[in-house]
Amino acid sequence: MTIGEKIKTIRIQKGLTQETLAEKTTISTRTIQRIENNEVDPRSYTLEQIAEALEIDFNEFTSFQFQNNEKVDNQYLALVHLSGLLYFIFPPILLWMYKKGQVKNLDKHAKDVVNYQISVVIYLLVCIPLMLIVIGFFAMIFIATFSFVVIIMNSIKVLNGQDYKYKYSLKILK
Repeated sequence: MTIGEKIKTIRIQKGLTQETLAEKTTISTRTIQRIENNEVDPRSYTLEQIAEALEIDFNEFTSFQFQNNEKVDNQYLALVHLSGLLYFIFPPILLWMYKKGQVKNLDKHAKDVVNYQISVVIYLLVCIPLMLIVIGFFAMIFIATFSFVVIIMNSIKVLNGQDYKYKYSLKILK
């Protein structure tokens, strides 16, 4: 049950219409409709007003909101993994910060992607001194290609809700 569904259920149990609830608060009827339909996430001030109008404890909303705020979004998680193809740590970090606290398991996925990116860069930097020898160039191409394949495969797994693994990743962020 979402916070909007909880508000709607309590409102109906109390025998109130959306219009009546709006009159008891400074919130418009349209905003109440949008909250109940989960089109918007209400701010704490809005929840305080609704709780007061419904004559319930505000803590019912806050504990409920924090428990149910994160949603599974495999498409967004797959995007975080795909951003690892850029070999810059900024895209996954920006995606991480943008939806932090909104997407379930985002912290774990983002940390794994950043750790993997840093690991690949370290592996590639180790190959640069070896470039004096022919094998260093081929090792760099192998590492880059291998990394590309791993990122694509993990992105597809995440998109399908499956477990993923960055086998040769160093644990830099915990």
